[in-house]
Amino acid sequence: MTDLQPSLTQLYVIGPSSTGKTTLCNAVAKSLSLPTWCYITEVARQVMKSQGYTRADVGTMQMQMDIMLAQLEKETQACARAGGANESLILSDRSGIDPIVYAILTAESERQARHKRDALVNQPAFQRALRRYRKAKFLLLNPVPEWLVDDGVRSLEQHERCIEVFRQVLDELGLAYHEMGTETKELTKRVKWVKQFTTSSATTRL
Repeated sequence: MTDLQPSLTQLYVIGPSSTGKTTLCNAVAKSLSLPTWCYITEVARQVMKSQGYTRADVGTMQMQMDIMLAQLEKETQACARAGGANESLILSDRSGIDPIVYAILTAESERQARHKRDALVNQPAFQRALRRYRKAKFLLLNPVPEWLVDDGVRSLEQHERCIEVFRQVLDELGLAYHEMGTETKELTKRVKWVKQFTTSSATTRL
Protein backbone atom coordinates (compact mmCIF):
# COMPACT_ATOMS: atom_id res chain seq x y z
CA MET A 1 0.00 0.00 0.00
CA THR A 2 1.39 3.42 -0.98
CA ASP A 3 1.76 6.15 1.60
CA LEU A 4 -1.00 8.71 1.76
CA GLN A 5 -0.28 12.27 0.73
CA PRO A 6 0.93 14.22 3.81
CA SER A 7 -1.79 16.86 3.38
CA LEU A 8 -4.66 14.34 3.54
CA THR A 9 -6.63 14.24 6.79
CA GLN A 10 -8.75 11.19 7.58
CA LEU A 11 -11.49 11.90 10.12
CA TYR A 12 -13.55 9.06 11.57
CA VAL A 13 -16.62 9.98 13.63
CA ILE A 14 -17.42 7.12 15.98
CA GLY A 15 -19.39 6.35 19.13
CA PRO A 16 -22.55 4.68 20.46
CA SER A 17 -25.89 4.89 18.68
CA SER A 18 -27.99 8.05 19.10
CA THR A 19 -24.99 10.32 19.61
CA GLY A 20 -25.53 12.36 16.45
CA LYS A 21 -22.77 10.90 14.27
CA THR A 22 -24.65 10.97 10.99
CA THR A 23 -26.24 14.35 11.69
CA LEU A 24 -22.82 15.83 12.43
CA CYS A 25 -21.14 14.18 9.43
CA ASN A 26 -23.86 15.36 7.05
CA ALA A 27 -23.55 18.91 8.36
CA VAL A 28 -19.76 18.92 8.13
CA ALA A 29 -19.81 17.49 4.59
CA LYS A 30 -22.30 20.17 3.53
CA SER A 31 -20.42 22.98 5.23
CA LEU A 32 -17.16 21.98 3.55
CA SER A 33 -18.82 21.13 0.21
CA LEU A 34 -17.07 17.77 0.26
CA PRO A 35 -17.24 15.75 -2.96
CA THR A 36 -19.38 12.63 -2.57
CA TRP A 37 -16.38 10.33 -2.77
CA CYS A 38 -14.68 12.17 0.13
CA TYR A 39 -17.56 11.37 2.48
CA ILE A 40 -18.06 7.75 3.53
CA THR A 41 -21.64 7.42 4.72
CA GLU A 42 -22.72 4.73 7.17
CA VAL A 43 -21.76 1.36 5.70
CA ALA A 44 -23.41 -0.87 8.32
CA ARG A 45 -26.98 -0.13 7.22
CA GLN A 46 -26.02 -0.64 3.59
CA VAL A 47 -24.54 -4.06 4.38
CA MET A 48 -27.53 -5.08 6.50
CA LYS A 49 -29.95 -4.13 3.74
CA SER A 50 -28.02 -5.73 0.89
CA GLN A 51 -27.28 -8.97 2.75
CA GLY A 52 -30.57 -9.34 4.59
CA TYR A 53 -29.26 -8.90 8.12
CA THR A 54 -31.55 -7.76 10.92
CA ARG A 55 -30.95 -6.55 14.46
CA ALA A 56 -31.20 -10.16 15.55
CA ASP A 57 -27.92 -10.78 13.72
CA VAL A 58 -25.94 -8.05 15.51
CA GLY A 59 -24.21 -10.60 17.74
CA THR A 60 -23.00 -12.79 14.87
CA MET A 61 -19.38 -12.65 13.79
CA GLN A 62 -20.35 -12.93 10.14
CA MET A 63 -22.37 -9.72 10.22
CA GLN A 64 -19.66 -7.74 12.00
CA MET A 65 -17.00 -9.19 9.70
CA ASP A 66 -19.00 -8.24 6.59
CA ILE A 67 -19.57 -4.71 7.91
CA MET A 68 -15.90 -4.25 8.80
CA LEU A 69 -14.60 -5.48 5.44
CA ALA A 70 -17.10 -3.34 3.52
CA GLN A 71 -16.16 -0.29 5.61
CA LEU A 72 -12.43 -0.85 5.05
CA GLU A 73 -12.95 -1.28 1.32
CA LYS A 74 -14.78 2.05 1.15
CA GLU A 75 -11.98 3.73 3.10
CA THR A 76 -9.30 2.25 0.86
CA GLN A 77 -11.09 3.40 -2.27
CA ALA A 78 -11.54 6.94 -0.94
CA CYS A 79 -7.93 7.25 0.19
CA ALA A 80 -6.61 5.84 -3.09
CA ARG A 81 -8.64 8.36 -5.06
CA ALA A 82 -7.41 11.14 -2.81
CA GLY A 83 -3.86 10.30 -3.89
CA GLY A 84 -4.58 11.69 -7.32
CA ALA A 85 -6.70 14.64 -6.26
CA ASN A 86 -6.27 17.89 -4.40
CA GLU A 87 -8.83 17.10 -1.70
CA SER A 88 -7.48 17.39 1.83
CA LEU A 89 -10.14 15.53 3.86
CA ILE A 90 -11.73 12.10 3.95
CA LEU A 91 -14.72 12.11 6.33
CA SER A 92 -16.20 8.84 7.50
CA ASP A 93 -19.39 8.16 9.44
CA ARG A 94 -18.01 5.31 11.58
CA SER A 95 -14.90 3.20 11.00
CA GLY A 96 -13.47 -0.29 11.05
CA ILE A 97 -13.29 0.05 14.84
CA ASP A 98 -17.08 0.04 15.26
CA PRO A 99 -17.69 -3.65 14.32
CA ILE A 100 -14.99 -4.66 16.79
CA VAL A 101 -16.74 -2.74 19.55
CA TYR A 102 -20.13 -4.30 18.79
CA ALA A 103 -18.60 -7.77 18.56
CA ILE A 104 -17.25 -7.28 22.09
CA LEU A 105 -20.52 -5.83 23.39
CA THR A 106 -22.54 -8.80 22.14
CA ALA A 107 -20.17 -11.44 23.47
CA GLU A 108 -21.51 -13.77 26.15
CA SER A 109 -18.27 -13.92 28.13
CA GLU A 110 -14.91 -12.20 28.45
CA ARG A 111 -13.29 -15.14 26.69
CA GLN A 112 -15.68 -14.89 23.75
CA ALA A 113 -15.22 -11.12 23.62
CA ARG A 114 -11.45 -11.55 23.34
CA HIS A 115 -11.87 -14.23 20.67
CA LYS A 116 -14.17 -12.00 18.59
CA ARG A 117 -11.92 -8.99 19.02
CA ASP A 118 -8.82 -10.89 17.95
CA ALA A 119 -10.55 -12.49 14.96
CA LEU A 120 -11.49 -9.06 13.61
CA VAL A 121 -8.29 -7.21 14.52
CA ASN A 122 -6.10 -9.91 12.96
CA GLN A 123 -7.81 -9.70 9.59
CA PRO A 124 -5.19 -8.64 7.01
CA ALA A 125 -7.47 -5.87 5.75
CA PHE A 126 -7.75 -4.41 9.25
CA GLN A 127 -4.01 -4.66 9.86
CA ARG A 128 -3.45 -2.66 6.69
CA ALA A 129 -6.04 -0.12 7.80
CA LEU A 130 -4.40 0.14 11.20
CA ARG A 131 -1.37 1.75 9.59
CA ARG A 132 -3.68 4.43 8.17
CA TYR A 133 -5.57 4.78 11.42
CA ARG A 134 -2.39 5.66 13.30
CA LYS A 135 -2.12 8.76 11.11
CA ALA A 136 -5.85 9.53 11.21
CA LYS A 137 -8.08 11.50 13.55
CA PHE A 138 -10.88 9.87 15.54
CA LEU A 139 -13.72 11.84 17.07
CA LEU A 140 -15.55 9.85 19.74
CA LEU A 141 -19.04 11.17 20.45
CA ASN A 142 -20.39 10.68 23.96
CA PRO A 143 -24.04 9.79 24.65
CA VAL A 144 -26.32 12.79 25.20
CA PRO A 145 -29.04 11.54 27.61
CA GLU A 146 -31.93 13.46 26.05
CA TRP A 147 -30.99 12.20 22.58
CA LEU A 148 -31.05 8.53 23.52
CA VAL A 149 -34.00 6.60 22.17
CA ASP A 150 -35.14 3.28 23.59
CA ASP A 151 -35.30 1.21 20.41
CA GLY A 152 -36.08 -2.01 22.25
CA VAL A 153 -32.64 -3.37 21.49
CA ARG A 154 -30.07 -1.46 23.52
CA SER A 155 -30.63 -0.13 27.02
CA LEU A 156 -29.35 3.22 28.21
CA GLU A 157 -26.83 1.35 30.34
CA GLN A 158 -25.52 -0.30 27.17
CA HIS A 159 -24.71 3.12 25.77
CA GLU A 160 -22.44 3.78 28.73
CA ARG A 161 -20.80 0.39 28.34
CA CYS A 162 -20.42 1.07 24.62
CA ILE A 163 -18.42 4.27 25.11
CA GLU A 164 -16.19 2.42 27.58
CA VAL A 165 -15.48 -0.31 25.02
CA PHE A 166 -14.70 2.27 22.34
CA ARG A 167 -12.11 3.83 24.64
CA GLN A 168 -10.73 0.41 25.53
CA VAL A 169 -10.31 -0.69 21.90
CA LEU A 170 -8.80 2.62 20.81
CA ASP A 171 -6.33 2.50 23.70
CA GLU A 172 -5.38 -1.11 23.03
CA LEU A 173 -4.70 -0.34 19.38
CA GLY A 174 -2.69 2.75 20.23
CA LEU A 175 -5.02 5.14 18.41
CA ALA A 176 -5.27 8.76 19.54
CA TYR A 177 -8.70 10.32 19.70
CA HIS A 178 -10.68 13.34 20.80
CA GLU A 179 -13.97 13.12 22.63
CA MET A 180 -16.95 15.39 22.14
CA GLY A 181 -19.00 15.45 25.30
CA THR A 182 -22.50 16.43 26.27
CA GLU A 183 -21.49 20.05 26.77
CA THR A 184 -21.47 20.62 23.00
CA LYS A 185 -24.98 19.97 21.73
CA GLU A 186 -25.70 22.75 19.25
CA LEU A 187 -25.02 21.47 15.74
CA THR A 188 -23.44 24.68 14.46
CA LYS A 189 -20.95 24.65 17.32
CA ARG A 190 -20.17 20.98 16.69
CA VAL A 191 -19.52 21.66 13.02
CA LYS A 192 -17.30 24.65 13.82
CA TRP A 193 -15.30 22.58 16.29
CA VAL A 194 -14.84 19.72 13.78
CA LYS A 195 -13.68 22.12 11.06
CA GLN A 196 -11.07 23.54 13.42
CA PHE A 197 -10.12 20.02 14.51
CA THR A 198 -9.50 18.84 10.93
CA THR A 199 -7.07 21.67 10.31
CA SER A 200 -5.23 21.10 13.58
CA SER A 201 -2.27 18.76 13.94
CA ALA A 202 -3.43 17.64 17.40
CA THR A 203 -4.74 14.10 17.78
CA THR A 204 -4.54 13.76 21.54
CA ARG A 205 -7.31 12.90 23.96
CA LEU A 206 -9.26 15.69 25.58
